[in-house]
Amino acid sequence: MTFKFKSQATGDLLMLTAHAQALLHHIGKSSDPKGILTPEEMPAALAALRSLPLDELSEEGTSAKQGGDDEQPEADAVDLRRRAWPLIQMIEAAHAAKEAIVWGV
Repeated sequence: MTFKFKSQATGDLLMLTAHAQALLHHIGKSSDPKGILTPEEMPAALAALRSLPLDELSEEGTSAKQGGDDEQPEADAVDLRRRAWPLIQMIEAAHAAKEAIVWGV
């Protein structure tokens, strides 16, 4: 499944549910199917996303690390901070335009 983040300041952003939920949890938002990030919440969300360590692996990377020989190697895993980059850019643009970001609507 996917999450679709929307804002009137940017185009839509599609993200796999597991990655979106991990990022929403990191910024202190519920991973409910519907939600909103207001312009007032965006500076704190940006700080939280930028504080993600580069080596923190996503759920997908963690399962590859624990998987068998057929799994892709750990070195090919994409960390959560890199997965956050499109959302960071969306939040920056939405904050500059004073527009909210919503998902599930």
